[in-house]
Amino acid sequence: MNLRFRSAIGIIVLGLAACGEKKTAEAPVEAPLTGTWKLAYSKQIKNGDTLDTSPKKSQEMIKIFNGSHFAFFNHDLAKGADSATAVFGSGAGTYVLTGDKYEEHLQYCSFRGWEDKHFTFTVTLHQDTLIQRGIEKIDSLNVNHEIVEAYTRVR
Repeated sequence: MNLRFRSAIGIIVLGLAACGEKKTAEAPVEAPLTGTWKLAYSKQIKNGDTLDTSPKKSQEMIKIFNGSHFAFFNHDLAKGADSATAVFGSGAGTYVLTGDKYEEHLQYCSFRGWEDKHFTFTVTLHQDTLIQRGIEKIDSLNVNHEIVEAYTRVR
């Protein structure tokens, strides 16, 4: 057999072998938290007392997740024009979601005493609603309370 004939047979055999393999294009699996979420309400529970900490009508907050990181932003809707109600706060870091156990490591925060802190929460998803619940405890800031935050998915 000449070299060209053997090469052609080899290519045909490889082509037939490849036809036998079933290749399917798999869509990337999106983590359940991935996307942008708007804070609907929040509560702080301390010593049995519940305080409604929902964003005021003049403010809004969003939280954004990708596969490994989160960021949150809170600001006044007057864009800082009224110095009495002007507010801006943000933070970001990494997270791990295992079942309903959500662990976040806050690496950056406009409230600097909160930086480099680790928090463990429980999250539940009901369609386009995310509820995050857990303890925030920072001894150096005398912070020790439970939070409940509800977010709705931004489409």
